[in-house]
Amino acid sequence: MEQRALGKTGFSVAPLAFGGNVFGWTIDEAQSFNLLDAFVAGGGNFIDSADVYSKWKEGNQGGESETIIGSWLKARGGREKVVIATKVGMDFSPERGGLSRRWITAQVEESLKRLRTDYIDLYYAHRDDETVPQEETLEAFGALVKAGKVRAIGASNFKAPRLKSALEISDKAGLPRYAVLQPLYNLYDRADFEGALQDLCVAEGIAVAPYYTLASGFLTGKYRTEADLAQSARGGKVGSNYLNERGLRILKAMDEVAARFGVKLSQVAVAWLAARPAVAAPIASATSVQQLEELLAAARLKLDADAIKALDEAGALTTA
Repeated sequence: MEQRALGKTGFSVAPLAFGGNVFGWTIDEAQSFNLLDAFVAGGGNFIDSADVYSKWKEGNQGGESETIIGSWLKARGGREKVVIATKVGMDFSPERGGLSRRWITAQVEESLKRLRTDYIDLYYAHRDDETVPQEETLEAFGALVKAGKVRAIGASNFKAPRLKSALEISDKAGLPRYAVLQPLYNLYDRADFEGALQDLCVAEGIAVAPYYTLASGFLTGKYRTEADLAQSARGGKVGSNYLNERGLRILKAMDEVAARFGVKLSQVAVAWLAARPAVAAPIASATSVQQLEELLAAARLKLDADAIKALDEAGALTTA
């Protein structure tokens, strides 16, 4: 599979990241191992997780995803063949979270222990924390890089002004720069990334690994009417966020592109993202080997200019 430079990290990754939020949530350890094995066998090497995954499931405490990935790494070996990304900063409780030096320093040790590794390839600030000076956060990350516990750092859910100021602080103080951005971005959700944030990433050579690639499943095409929303627990969110005139216009364009290329809508969604400026590897999850194989095939799909134009226009934030 094609390999792309992950910004200025020095890593090369396939143009698809496996979203580890499903590990320990909708799939158990055995199925997670099956999917990770299939992902690597299919040419994938970029695995995304977070310390807080999957705290939201009843009975979980957070860290379940990292624990499963760590067990898989221990069982399979080949640590150097994969790029492991995880995150810090989401709240476990009102007193436990954020991007303070104290919390980052403590949490990285927990993540390393769960992942059963001596280093994290890519360590993200999971979300911006305006209660902590950015200098403190970047100094904490810098200490981890210097100690060899982290190889590169990234930012998730940052706005353009805050990302720009963080880069300026890093340059001025000689601290590691955020080299990867993980934003909400897909064929429907375009407003937060396109514009100043995308321009900044292009100008600064920051790689982009978008999440919600399939818009909570809407871009698979399985939700087209109100009746379809009952298919899953995510239906209510899909209905309120995506099932509208613009969403249906996007699906129509996707249907036409998918038919022309003989592929599924999910594959069109991934391929469109992979062709966007600065995007290195869209993040997507799977709970079955069949779903994963479709995603891996999508990472190899190259849309032509006509297809990209049709999709761009259908999902445009304003129409003539």
